Amino acid sequence: MMRSHEAGALHGQSGDRGPAWLRTPEDPNELVPHLWASSVSKVDGVLTVAGESVTDLAAEFGTPTYVVDEDDFRRRARAFREAFPSADVYYAGKAFLCVATARWIAEEGLNLDVCTGGELAVALKAEFPPERIGLHGNNKSVAELRRALEVGVGRIIIDSIEEIARLRDLTAELGVTAPVMIRVTAGVEAHTHEYISTSHEDQKFGFSITGGDALDAVRRVLAEPGLELRGLHSHIGSQIFVTDGFEVAARRVLRLHADIEKELGVALPEFDLGGGFGIAYTTQDDPSTPDDLARGMLKIVDDECAAMGIDVPHLSIEPGRAIAGPSTFTLYEVGTTKSVALDGGTSRRYISVDGGMSDNIRPALYGADYSCTLASRTSDAPALLSRVVGKHCESGDIVVKDEFLPGDVEAGDLLAVPGTGAYCRSLASNYNHVPRAAVIAVRDGEARVILRRETEDDLLALDIG
Repeated sequence: MMRSHEAGALHGQSGDRGPAWLRTPEDPNELVPHLWASSVSKVDGVLTVAGESVTDLAAEFGTPTYVVDEDDFRRRARAFREAFPSADVYYAGKAFLCVATARWIAEEGLNLDVCTGGELAVALKAEFPPERIGLHGNNKSVAELRRALEVGVGRIIIDSIEEIARLRDLTAELGVTAPVMIRVTAGVEAHTHEYISTSHEDQKFGFSITGGDALDAVRRVLAEPGLELRGLHSHIGSQIFVTDGFEVAARRVLRLHADIEKELGVALPEFDLGGGFGIAYTTQDDPSTPDDLARGMLKIVDDECAAMGIDVPHLSIEPGRAIAGPSTFTLYEVGTTKSVALDGGTSRRYISVDGGMSDNIRPALYGADYSCTLASRTSDAPALLSRVVGKHCESGDIVVKDEFLPGDVEAGDLLAVPGTGAYCRSLASNYNHVPRAAVIAVRDGEARVILRRETEDDLLALDIG
């Protein structure tokens, strides 16, 4: 199966042809299993999750709604912890974070990566152990750093020279020691979209290895008595399917480890290899399993350390979207449909739903592809290439760019889009003053709200006139 990039032209191939990877299904009612959470199936044509039908969920909670399979979420978290038993596995709070998910992560034995004071506040409200929290970010404020030091987070990932000075002053003021790592850029092309590739030289994160900035940052940190340097951190990007880039990054970062030990007499005890592992959004995606990733990545580190004659440092990894992403789908109700004539005698069918770019900005932001299914009934109509769009006043408000759906999809039908657990609710907005959708967790035939739906009163409460 072909491994894919997320990037792509917004309108791609037109009309009834679709992209080359998309095949006409024999039965558009059938699910593609690897796109969905483990407890999702269809019963008499109706999508069910952990024993709950989406028709019941829509009636009780409304649409659009994000629906999380809690057991699937926990199982994926546990799979990474078990695949990397000697490493620290950090859940990406930026992918999706609320009090409930922070508690799930804590209970499954993972650590938590936060990037802002807001994410830290959610973690603390969930009573997540602060020593298992890492604070990231390329422009952490003094207030954010102070709070992190006060509550005792397990590590702070340094991203700039200014941050070293801020931590120096804060540790002196508070009388504490800051456990830190230094984020380095290894000059690696992650083969993903430019906006989610983070280890090439021309971007905002980290210190360059090749330019010598990283070694200079190490010297500066070691000179500060209030800072305890734990190791180096590397993250090459997101939605990554192969380990080739990790091999190059590991070699360059571990070479820096060796140079630091040789030149400065300091053996750094830790190494964060990053992660950002890909998930299946459509049939073109073929993600690796946690076990396969672990075999490849751990061998890379062991081999490189042996070649350089250095001890294997304690490892951390960051699966990114691979835990939250596949565990969730978004449920929509269809409002209107229309067919639009195109050049060459073709046409495009548009199906408009009651959400859109306010609940999933990723297709508009960097051309991300999604799949979907008719969720509320079985149809005998033939499959018709369709484009699912939102209700917002933008032509780029596309939910699913190309998908074969039954030709009789109409107003009142429910559609479900899998793989929306990561970077959808966390990037959600109130564009056109649309309240943000609820998040529902389902487990053992019971559904509960873990993030309530916003209301117009919420929006008006912010407007002080």
